[in-house]
Amino acid sequence: MELVKQLLAGSSRAAAKLITMIENESPEAGRALQELFPHTGRAHLIGLTGPPGAGKSSLTDRLIKEWRKQNKKVGVIAVDPTSPFTGGAILGDRIRMVDSSTDPGVFIRSMGTRGSLGGLSRAVFDVVKVLDAFKMDYIVIETVGVGQLEVDIVKVADTTIVVMVPGLGDDIQAIKAGILEIGDIFVVNKADRDGASRTIRELEMMLELNPNKDGRKISVIPTVATSGEGIGRLMEEIEAHWEYLQSSGVLETRRRNRVREEILGMVKKKLTQYINAQVEKDGRLEKLVDKIVARELDPYGVVEGILAATLDLSDHKFVN
Repeated sequence: MELVKQLLAGSSRAAAKLITMIENESPEAGRALQELFPHTGRAHLIGLTGPPGAGKSSLTDRLIKEWRKQNKKVGVIAVDPTSPFTGGAILGDRIRMVDSSTDPGVFIRSMGTRGSLGGLSRAVFDVVKVLDAFKMDYIVIETVGVGQLEVDIVKVADTTIVVMVPGLGDDIQAIKAGILEIGDIFVVNKADRDGASRTIRELEMMLELNPNKDGRKISVIPTVATSGEGIGRLMEEIEAHWEYLQSSGVLETRRRNRVREEILGMVKKKLTQYINAQVEKDGRLEKLVDKIVARELDPYGVVEGILAATLDLSDHKFVN
């Protein structure tokens, strides 16, 4: 595809068009991703998550500016709440990064969650590949901040940063459940506020009780994104984690798991689309619903029948 050639040649317009095609689930998007795939796998994927109001966008903007001083190219996927009217992103995160958005070495794209409870839409996984092939050194996926449900980020990020902030009330409640387990680095932003030392202390205590699954001690870093305080230390920790991932073999393990999840996710999506199309053909679904409502059939047997009728894969072979 011509767009793929343009992207590989450095065209940001081509990148934007390809991402739009992915979001719109265009058939051409799949073919473009196949062509781009051999050019992926180089970027450091960084997930940034945490509760609303933690200052994630301001933190991202600071990191972008520092990386650009090192002449690194940075891609940002800012996952915003989905508009209930248009289905698009509300763009709140992008507004906070307006200075960086004019930098030719930075590519920022806002995306909606599209109803995903895990904080990421399915399209994010493919958009990451576009930015990777676009030769971004760092790709930051900043998620919408939906709290304990927001754990999908570990399925795409190499390094997951959980951003907390003092003054959330019950700090322990704010960081329990899945959020605590997904972090590779913890940041307490707005650390100039009252209660910051308490939040840091509680986080460190909880992390001692929940050792990292990779066997690595997790850091808790205080920052003030508005002034830049702590950003240097955070960057050092990000680089240290990247080196650890590569030297320990954890990076390969995580990426293998990601590929596995991606294959299963795509298979699930394709099967769902195929089965829905078959079941809804000629009003079949409504007829089945009528019979179930009348207790002439039961939903369990109907589902078994649908699967038996639509998933005849006897003529297909897996790739050896």
